[in-house]
Amino acid sequence: MDDAPRPPLTVAQEEKQARSFGAGAKILSIGIASTGIVTFGYFTVASHALGGDRRYDSIALLWSILFVIVSVIYRPIEQLLSRTIADRRARGISGHPLRTPIMIQAIFAALFLAVALPLKDQIITDVFAGESLFYWILVGSTLAYAASYFARGWLAGHERFGLYGLLVFIEATARFAFALAVAVGIASGAGIVALGIFAAPCVSLIVLPAAFARSADPAHDDAAAIAPALDAAIEGGPAAEAAEEAAGDLSLRHGANFAVAVFGVMLAEQTLLNGGVLAVTASAGTAAVAGLVFNALLIARAPLQLFQAIQTSLLPHLANLEATGGEEAFARAIRTTLAAIAAFAACMALVFLVAGPWIMTVLFAGSKGAYAGSGLAVVAIGMGFHLAAGTLNQAALARGQAKLAAGAWLLSAALFIAWCLGAEMSDPVTRAEVGYAGATGILVVLLAGLYRRPRPATEPQAVAPAA
Repeated sequence: MDDAPRPPLTVAQEEKQARSFGAGAKILSIGIASTGIVTFGYFTVASHALGGDRRYDSIALLWSILFVIVSVIYRPIEQLLSRTIADRRARGISGHPLRTPIMIQAIFAALFLAVALPLKDQIITDVFAGESLFYWILVGSTLAYAASYFARGWLAGHERFGLYGLLVFIEATARFAFALAVAVGIASGAGIVALGIFAAPCVSLIVLPAAFARSADPAHDDAAAIAPALDAAIEGGPAAEAAEEAAGDLSLRHGANFAVAVFGVMLAEQTLLNGGVLAVTASAGTAAVAGLVFNALLIARAPLQLFQAIQTSLLPHLANLEATGGEEAFARAIRTTLAAIAAFAACMALVFLVAGPWIMTVLFAGSKGAYAGSGLAVVAIGMGFHLAAGTLNQAALARGQAKLAAGAWLLSAALFIAWCLGAEMSDPVTRAEVGYAGATGILVVLLAGLYRRPRPATEPQAVAPAA
């Protein structure tokens, strides 16, 4: 890619890109906000529908393990596609080779199977208390999400935010339908509720025919190149090799470097979101606390899911600015996002400080007396730190500081797990709440320092975005 300095954007160009970013964020916010509500509803309805069935805790564990896996092994490819396609479109380069991303995605899926299949009996016995159905749901869902995350990256890179939002909303709605069926008596049992987790990514792919049908229209960008590129990518012929050689950002070497860096970021982020459930459960020696810790951290998960709308639309926006020299617009986008996050987190902390225990009692069966308002407010503050870290991470990686950013995430995640396993706090829920806020606070400090660090003039442009 051309690394020569580019003249700053004109005021009109900056305003146009800002409007595009705002429109994309607004469209995605509607879709993903609805998705977050429906996802929250899935666990709320499941909790009440299953009543005292301890298998709700196993469903919470299934969800946590699944999204650690798929976010770590598939989100890097989503981000690779989103960043590089947006960057190439900004530079006026047509056609986006897909063979390398498909190859990396397939390798990750194969590595998952190579680990999961030999450990089948151990996972069923030690993790799911003998429920083999939950194991097969984990395996099937992990493979199904490979296609889902690939589609998300392609849609985001082409700024098809309406279809992106529709895809994740259909996914959440399909999952919710299974819990609702049990709640109203159409079906029964924790197994049916858990099956919704597998059905969701499969059903969501119904949006893809609409996406490719639109791409076939010559009025849309990349129309002439998409079908031949996909054919060449799948066949792996000379045309694909030549195209990928010309597009260094999607070559195997660059793609692998990207995947390693974002793999670290994704592993750390999912550790912050889900690792507390596993670590506290292991420390307590029982799965009885898993549901309580999981429900507490849903306070962070739901807003983070909503923030994906901002991150997903921010990614191609920053890619465009990085490619076209819009440094001031780049900084302004980061400042504006951080200010909105601070206001939102403060409001959430106040709400949970005042009414948090009552809210949790209403939403989740068996939660009475399990939560303190101060602890839930601490989680809300940690959520704000997490959102700010995600924004700063986008900026750091867009500037070519991928390894340093990944190091900051991994260090924070390691400190969080160490705290959850060894902190002298008798209440496991409080231990997870304090640990989450502390770890995300450290992460923000590290990434803020990285953001202020001047970018060396000789450093090549980044080829990978943040998670």
